[in-house]
Amino acid sequence: MKIFNLKLINLLLIFILFNLAGCNQENQKTKSYLDNTKIEETVSNFRENKLNLTVSILPQKYFVEKIGGELVAVNVMVEPGMSAETYEPLPQQLANLSKSSAYISIGVPFEEVWLEKIKSANAQIPIINSGKDIDKITMIGHNHQDHEDEKTERKEGIESLDPHIWLSPKLAKIQAENIYQELVKLDPKNKAIYKQNLTNFLAEIDVLDQQITEKFANVNKRKFLIYHAAWGYFAKDYNLQQIPIEFEGQEATSAELANLIKQAKSDNITVIFAQPQFSKKTVDTLAKEINAQVVLLDDLAENWAENLLQVADKLAQSMK
Repeated sequence: MKIFNLKLINLLLIFILFNLAGCNQENQKTKSYLDNTKIEETVSNFRENKLNLTVSILPQKYFVEKIGGELVAVNVMVEPGMSAETYEPLPQQLANLSKSSAYISIGVPFEEVWLEKIKSANAQIPIINSGKDIDKITMIGHNHQDHEDEKTERKEGIESLDPHIWLSPKLAKIQAENIYQELVKLDPKNKAIYKQNLTNFLAEIDVLDQQITEKFANVNKRKFLIYHAAWGYFAKDYNLQQIPIEFEGQEATSAELANLIKQAKSDNITVIFAQPQFSKKTVDTLAKEINAQVVLLDDLAENWAENLLQVADKLAQSMK
């Protein structure tokens, strides 16, 4: 009888121990679940607490994130592979504008055309001009001849303001200052963070500017032939001259192509540059005529600093 009671007591003790262990595991699971929930809530709140901003092009995203850091979330209208010259906002993108704290413009063509629709998507949205206080240069092209006109002379040059201000490190510093001022207005409590980020970014731009300057220090030629005239500010910064093939969406005429071929041969140009967002048909035709290599330069790359260094390398190599 005593042996039976001892066995019964042992069984009861084992049962209690198993129950305690099970409860402990359940408590640990519950605690783990609650901890994970808290983490997810924290991440969600952090994202919600960011300053939501919309920009036109990818290089602006680079600028804004450099200054805003983890405090901003940036939506881009012209996505990779699209052209800022012919872009039309998608309905979903206009809908997303309703969540933005501000729209940061830069002066690309579609902004003027679609500004009213952008405003209608969010009537209260502040529209910030990141190119404020920048004197734009004229974008000189040639008025292409009517196909019925058999004359071969070029008509007088026509002019419009060049919107590609982000491709100049010197002008990028002005844009950075403008963006900083506006972020402080939108989020004054984090002014110190924005200020430090701005200081760091301006220092990075100075280093980049010096690196690019050094790449062109010993080149023998200063001209380059390019499909779309996006690099006027960059050329001005580094004492270069771009020769555009196309102007404001108009292809060169036969007479103009003949003149370009003559000029390219005279200047010993062996590389033609083009943008990945544009058709290379005319470029390829011209390249065959002058036995030139076609090299792509992307004026809308997101990694702005790395891209400008790569562009400088390609241009400098073509000018040796």
